[in-house]
Amino acid sequence: MITAYVRLEVRRTLRDTGFAIGAIAVPVMMYLLFTNLGGQSGDDWKTTSMIGMAAYGALGAALSIGPGVAEDKASGWLRQLRITPMTPRQVVTGRALTGSVVVLPAIVGVLLAGGLVNGVHLAAWQWGLIAVTLWLGSLPFTLLGIGNGYRLTAQTTGVVNIACNLGLAVLGGLWFPVSLFPGWLRALSEYTPTNRFAELGLSVADGHAPGLTALTVVAVWAALFGTYAAVSYRRSARTV
Repeated sequence: MITAYVRLEVRRTLRDTGFAIGAIAVPVMMYLLFTNLGGQSGDDWKTTSMIGMAAYGALGAALSIGPGVAEDKASGWLRQLRITPMTPRQVVTGRALTGSVVVLPAIVGVLLAGGLVNGVHLAAWQWGLIAVTLWLGSLPFTLLGIGNGYRLTAQTTGVVNIACNLGLAVLGGLWFPVSLFPGWLRALSEYTPTNRFAELGLSVADGHAPGLTALTVVAVWAALFGTYAAVSYRRSARTV
């Protein structure tokens, strides 16, 4: 049953024109602009920006699950799910799996732009491992989007997710190198999930395994956002 549920939610998400534009087209266009305007055209910058924008696309795609959850809550779909044999754990897991699937087009789109348009050169195993690493590392943001959807209204979820998307992207250094930040902001950035999320892909591009600190920070944020999603779901059960 959970497989059928995930298949349904994935089809609903991928048919959404807004998702295709916001989660795939926008990161690709931003990546090509950032790497071909203003003199920033070195090979290192093209690779670094490619991973940062792939991470940004994954962030936006993961958070996009939230408004759908909130709309389902308002339309009564969550109430219908509660009378099916699916447990609350299965419902939340199904939404998380949906988020994990829909982030892939955003990641692959930016990586293709890097390889085919900007001429980024990496070994075949690096391309594949970067995609997988960013895919797995996007879980905290999927859980954040789910938590917002269960806790907030559809309209409020959209606004909050935009704020989370932009704030985490900028603070985490997905748009601009963290080296340009003042010292205090650079130190703060190291504890953000987005900064360490991008670091996972950058490590692979540099030819070595992700560091333990990056893995730990991402895992801690995944646990925090997972708890938030679970608490928000239980709270929604009392109001829907």
